[in-house]
Amino acid sequence: MRAIITVVGKDMVGILAKVSNLCAESNVNILEVTQSILQDMFCMIMLADTSKCSVDFTDFSDKLEKFGDENGLKIHAMHEDIFNSMHRI
Repeated sequence: MRAIITVVGKDMVGILAKVSNLCAESNVNILEVTQSILQDMFCMIMLADTSKCSVDFTDFSDKLEKFGDENGLKIHAMHEDIFNSMHRI
């Protein structure tokens, strides 16, 4: 299964590294990353392979969301099919 992870919040040092580390801890492989800094806002989208995730996907998603809450970021992880359905014209 592939997932889309989005991260939005005030820019600070280490966001990409910390989110990547959370993925690695759960054996989630990052396939692609795009990020931008819009004035002082950090925006990132990751495509990740969760087929070998060591925890339930819901637990992984909750872990990312909790990290985001603790650091003033909005982090969401969703199945790629859900993301595609939401953004289909």
